[in-house]
Amino acid sequence: MKLMNNKLLTQMRAATRNLIKKPQIDTNKVIQDALKNASAMTQAAQAQMQGLSQANGMAHLRTPSDVPDMLAELSRTFGGGAAAANEPAEALPGTFSEGSFTNAAGTRSYKLYVPSSYTDTADKPASLVVMLHGCTQDPDDFALGTQMNALAEETGCLVVYPAQSRQANSSRCWNWFNDVDQKRDQGEPSIIAGITREIMNKYRIDPAQVYVAGLSAGGAMATIMGTLYPDLYAAVGVHSGLPFASAKDLPSALAAMQGQLQRQRADGKRPPRAIPIIVFHGDQDHTVHPTNGDELMVHARDAAAGMAVEPGQVPDGHAFTRTMHKRADGKVHGEHWVIHGAGHAWSGGSARGSYTDGKGPDASREMMRFFSTHR
Repeated sequence: MKLMNNKLLTQMRAATRNLIKKPQIDTNKVIQDALKNASAMTQAAQAQMQGLSQANGMAHLRTPSDVPDMLAELSRTFGGGAAAANEPAEALPGTFSEGSFTNAAGTRSYKLYVPSSYTDTADKPASLVVMLHGCTQDPDDFALGTQMNALAEETGCLVVYPAQSRQANSSRCWNWFNDVDQKRDQGEPSIIAGITREIMNKYRIDPAQVYVAGLSAGGAMATIMGTLYPDLYAAVGVHSGLPFASAKDLPSALAAMQGQLQRQRADGKRPPRAIPIIVFHGDQDHTVHPTNGDELMVHARDAAAGMAVEPGQVPDGHAFTRTMHKRADGKVHGEHWVIHGAGHAWSGGSARGSYTDGKGPDASREMMRFFSTHR
């Protein structure tokens, strides 16, 4: 067993060295090779190592004596749980159709919900919300969990769900930690912006009412989109996510998730202006540390003329603290919802989707309310 652990540790170290130097698929191959040699390990260790494979090598290796802790740490993912199993789509009167977008950076599919009230000849154009799922999720799962399509039916907005591909990330995580994916008109930001513009061109959308939101890795990517494209998105919603440029590679991404953030405000990556933002984070989130929620509010707080703090309690649910950062004219520019006792899950979501916490508050409805006040 000791020989097996030493051999496995050597292979895991090789995977870590390759995290930056080689394409992701090479690292995955090293991990998979290690898994093939793990037949003598206990079932628990095998399960943990399988978690590592799913997590795309999010490793932080230490010494041979730390192998049990190492295995547990390597099993963590950005998403923090298992996806819901093949749930049917919601029975709503609108249409939920699939599309695809391709540019020089690659191809991504997406699903689009168009409410039954939408017409090309309506007096007022519709708003658009771009929803970025978390790791291991897909558009159907994310739509079920957030119940955003039902809200779209209520409000008349369109909702598009870009889908991360397994080719780009085997756990379907948006690659928010890659340098190329933190630049305007490059990498995944260019694809998500391209999907947004494609929907705007195909439907009658008010260009002043386009918003982006996401969960976990999707929340981190939503922050990137709002930062890089302030001309495209009027406001951003982030649930259990991370700040812009908080990591530069996989090892620093794991550190950021644990609350050890990269402070890159002095290297030209500071956002040019404070974007309107609403943030939700559970104070018992052990996948993405709540410090990230605090950091997401820094620019809104710096730009604010005043602040208001409101405690609250969902009946038979979670208590929360809502902090609002207001401009000189009294308009709320940033909202930070700390959900007491909540973990890494979409607040107020449906159990039909993965990574949800039905004890509230209703993050989807509050995001839609916040978005409606920003153009």
